[in-house]
Amino acid sequence: MTTHLHSPAVAATAVHKSYGDHVVLDGVDLDVPSGTVFALLGPNGAGKTTMVQLLSTLIRADSGQMRICGHDVDREPDAVRAAIGVTGQFAAVDGFLTGEENLMLMADLNRLPRRERWRCAVDLLERFELTDAAGMPAVTYSGGMRRRLDLAMTLVGKPRVVFLDEPTTGLDPRSRRTMWDVIRRLVTDEGVTMFLTTQYLEEADRLADRVAVLHRGRLVAEGPPEELKRQVGDGHVTLRFADPDEYDAAARILDVISRDESALTLKVPGRGDVGSLRRLLDRLDHAALTVDELRIHTPDLDDVFFVLTGDPTARQEPIR
Repeated sequence: MTTHLHSPAVAATAVHKSYGDHVVLDGVDLDVPSGTVFALLGPNGAGKTTMVQLLSTLIRADSGQMRICGHDVDREPDAVRAAIGVTGQFAAVDGFLTGEENLMLMADLNRLPRRERWRCAVDLLERFELTDAAGMPAVTYSGGMRRRLDLAMTLVGKPRVVFLDEPTTGLDPRSRRTMWDVIRRLVTDEGVTMFLTTQYLEEADRLADRVAVLHRGRLVAEGPPEELKRQVGDGHVTLRFADPDEYDAAARILDVISRDESALTLKVPGRGDVGSLRRLLDRLDHAALTVDELRIHTPDLDDVFFVLTGDPTARQEPIR
């Protein structure tokens, strides 16, 4: 992924937000470079949506400073709104209008010159692969089509920063990957900054240049996905044996992280590289032990999430 040296598209310093005695955000700092994808991760209730609402001027922070494209969120809300687009968790599409009419409506609301409105709608329909469905009511669209139309409507005003709040929730795998392709093209081809909140950790791993993990209102980690995964450790290798005696013998000679007697499996340290695997298999071969099955697990964002939050909701919404 590319590195950008521009001034931050999104910056936040010591942002606090509470509702009564309930602290939602507790001193959050963010620095999102222009032309990148930034993913904010966190379990339900961590404060992700609240952060998006603050940055997009929908609600006000109790304290702290936030800037979007150099504009102060509190003092220059109109300038901020002109620079951003927001795609919420649920598609804000009028089902009774056609795809084309939804886009024309957004063009009217953005006060585009009359000659540009039609051109803008046609261009977006083509870019989001909706041309064939342009004249159909949006209520007839699939979930993936509605999400693409929703994002297309967001882009009518040519925002420099787009907030995507869990944009692929409920989509099937094919539609989800289509959305990923669309998001990445907007960044690489047009330099749009994408601020993404998600619980799909594979989504963040595939898309994000930088990831931040929000837990109980605080940022507990931030950095490129690969860097965060390295901090978790080297991974492990799971060995399954068919013979209980060989299972016991292997447990005596190997450095075992954990064991499952009912499944006859051992979890041992391992990076998954050729050298370490060869040494592991040589030890087993030297002891005349036969492995029935071997599985390599390298750290992923699920591991990062689980280690940092200690919360099993890190794995509650796997990609299906």
